[in-house]
Amino acid sequence: MKEKILSIFIDESGDFGPYDSHSPFYLVSMVLHNQRVDITKNVDELENHMRNLGYKQHAIHTGPLIRRESVYTNDDIDERRRLFHALFHFTRRLDIRYVCVKIKKRECPDVVALTSKVSGAITDIFRIYQEFWEQFDHIIVYYDNGQVELTKLLTSVFHTLYVQVEFRKVKPVNYKLFQVADLICTMELLIEKADSNAFSRSEKTFFGSVRDFRKNYFKPLMKKYL
Repeated sequence: MKEKILSIFIDESGDFGPYDSHSPFYLVSMVLHNQRVDITKNVDELENHMRNLGYKQHAIHTGPLIRRESVYTNDDIDERRRLFHALFHFTRRLDIRYVCVKIKKRECPDVVALTSKVSGAITDIFRIYQEFWEQFDHIIVYYDNGQVELTKLLTSVFHTLYVQVEFRKVKPVNYKLFQVADLICTMELLIEKADSNAFSRSEKTFFGSVRDFRKNYFKPLMKKYL
């Protein structure tokens, strides 16, 4: 019988630096895709839609898109919303699952403590959902190696828990599921801000209100949580 392979696309939000009130969390999102589920049609439809929007061969970066930063500084809110909705509805239609680790950085006095917290949280996810991981013969982890600390941590945790693990460095533009991991990181961070009434002006403008964000965006996305 053909080998059953799980792809895990990983992205992070935050850094391993000291606590900062403007960046109080460290998040790691993992998008889980059973390779027996063909998503080629979904990917083709998204690429065609993005091409029609004027974004050929483009990796959507959700945070800057919402805040009108980086390559989106000249795009008005309608253009940015269309691009966001393209990725958001692509995600909703996919047969995927995800998990997300969220660490409060104020609980970590230094990088050693933060590394330990992140490592422990990821290990806990594997233990809690052990039956899910055990369905698969082989795991392929996709990460862009954006942070050396996380790359080392992931390598250590995965190789400790699993024998058949392979790591691949990705370019975001080449993998739509990596862009989905970026979307999830941003949305999970935003729900934390929503819970503490800390939505910025740009976030309120983009989503309408905290209530609209919860109902129209975060609640549908949570259906994908493992």
